[in-house]
Amino acid sequence: MRTFSPKKDDFKETWYVVDAKDQILGRMASGIARILRGKHLPMFAPHLSPRTHVIVINAGKVKFTGKKLLEKTYYWHTNHPGGLRTRTAQQLMDTKPEEVIRRAVWGMIPKNRLGHATMKRLRIYAGPEHPHQVQNPSPLKFQTSQPRED
Repeated sequence: MRTFSPKKDDFKETWYVVDAKDQILGRMASGIARILRGKHLPMFAPHLSPRTHVIVINAGKVKFTGKKLLEKTYYWHTNHPGGLRTRTAQQLMDTKPEEVIRRAVWGMIPKNRLGHATMKRLRIYAGPEHPHQVQNPSPLKFQTSQPRED
């Protein structure tokens, strides 16, 4: 008996759309990363890209729990001396809400060639419209639990 190993052509192209309105950022990002990697498929292979695309709409309406909106800080460096830049989550949500979701999903994807190719299949839009209606994406809902009130 031989072990079945899926090939690249065994996967068919699928598109999903996620409405980020009132979704908690981390829970949504982990679900998106799981779908992009193909871990929801019965023939998951860690070395293959399953040709699954995810469209996120209403990125500007994603929720943060606790005080993360005011206290969470995003850092990057411009590669120039003294080029460390910082923004809070609130500032980043005001200017580029897509970047908040992109960074959250990127933190849950492997940092290699396959991870970079995986991130190219994620499309994020701040508003409710997207130009991918032709692909007929199926809606994807993640289980959201309300944050505890201690």
